[in-house]
Amino acid sequence: MSSLSSHDHYRRIASSLTFHSQAFIDGDYTSGGSDVFENVNPATGEILGTVRDCSIQDVDRAVASARAVFKAGTWSRSAPEFRKEVLLKLAALVRENKEELAVLESVDSGKTIKDCLHEIGNEVPTFFQWYAEAIDKVFGKVVPTGETVASFIVKEPAGVVGLVLPWNFPLLMCAWKLAPALASGCSAIVKPAEQTPLTALRLAALATEAGVPPGVLSVLPGLGETTGQAIGRHSDIDIVSFTGSTEVGRHFLKYSSESNLKPIGLEMGGKSPFIILEDADITDNLVESAVNAAFWNGGQNCSANMRQIVHRKLKDEFLHKVIAKTKTMVVGNPLDPDTAIGAMVTQEHFERVRNYIEIGRGEGASLLHGGHSEGHDRGFFINPAVFEGVQGNMRIAQEEIFGPVLGVMEVASFEEALELALDTDYGLHATVFTKSIDKAFRLGRLLPCGTISINGFSEGDVKTPFGGYKRSGSLARDKGLEAMDQYLQTKTLWFSLS
Repeated sequence: MSSLSSHDHYRRIASSLTFHSQAFIDGDYTSGGSDVFENVNPATGEILGTVRDCSIQDVDRAVASARAVFKAGTWSRSAPEFRKEVLLKLAALVRENKEELAVLESVDSGKTIKDCLHEIGNEVPTFFQWYAEAIDKVFGKVVPTGETVASFIVKEPAGVVGLVLPWNFPLLMCAWKLAPALASGCSAIVKPAEQTPLTALRLAALATEAGVPPGVLSVLPGLGETTGQAIGRHSDIDIVSFTGSTEVGRHFLKYSSESNLKPIGLEMGGKSPFIILEDADITDNLVESAVNAAFWNGGQNCSANMRQIVHRKLKDEFLHKVIAKTKTMVVGNPLDPDTAIGAMVTQEHFERVRNYIEIGRGEGASLLHGGHSEGHDRGFFINPAVFEGVQGNMRIAQEEIFGPVLGVMEVASFEEALELALDTDYGLHATVFTKSIDKAFRLGRLLPCGTISINGFSEGDVKTPFGGYKRSGSLARDKGLEAMDQYLQTKTLWFSLS
């Protein structure tokens, strides 16, 4: 965790920020184009400014630049050591500018400064550094053959890739995708979410300073139905990697089918279970994990464990301790280091989450704590909600809320816990608490999820692949060496020898 300064310190940085509003194409910010959208501070509701809504023509220009530099080989066929050196410089520049980037992201997204500093000061540069270090350590294969043949299996950069980002972890998700894409030798076109475009636009300048050649990286802010669709349908983009909702993921599969059949990497929604078996102890670690699983980033997290499946013998103690912990969480100004939960990202999303809380009450679940927005003069704030009596057929148990809502589902056995955990269309994440290694392994094998965390809530780290089963994703994975597979083509070379 990066060390924290005072609230006043971060407010001073916020007051001096410069907001980039234009697209970044061919190594520079571009002018032109009259279509814009408003950029709103979720903590105040104030308009920060307007940002370019990139058009089909902007996408065409970025793709042409990306294709030209890819064909030239300036980056795609450069020595691995060159790409490594550039990405290491970019990691260092992110660390040097971490406070500016963290405040920029907090103001843009409503995320807490504490989370932004941790993600941008630690995780984001770690991704660029880790993939930089991997560049010259990933080898091809020599095929066993007879003496008249020599054959090799080689990996090559796939070409021009579109990276479509979500709004909940703006710069971190950019690093998850951009670092392996650049390490692989691809040219990348980044589309940040229209709600949170500012840090990706700032990163583009740092990448150029680090030595990324013009055209290798473009950043195109814009709306999903304009810029996003143009990227999805573009016939000279070779691959799209998308993180966001399942609904929008369906659109990208459609865009691909109606254009050049480009592969689409998908990491989408979740409705992840947090399972507490009968033999578990309600320790501080368990309670901290339960609260973090539901309320981290204001619950605006695709792997959030909202469905908390608890054995009936432990339920009362669990609820008592969870509510006590929840009451200590400060909801408010994201730039205050003491704040634990910031603002919902937009007014529309704020209303959506509040509507789900009312749906839960209407379906018969008991709201034991929170769920209200009173006490905040401005901004899109919701106090974390704790429900009891959630049933598997309720909408709040089936649909992704993406807000600070924790729902307790009582069970009487291992089998019942497993049945409830499986009762979802999603398969992104699960957490299991148990003293039994046998039961942990059994759930690990039976739960169709991309990540299963045992006796602690975690998404792993840079070395472990992240993605989902079922409606949570495709076979593509972010993180780990597996992430590079999204951006590489496999080629066989077969030599007939005399």
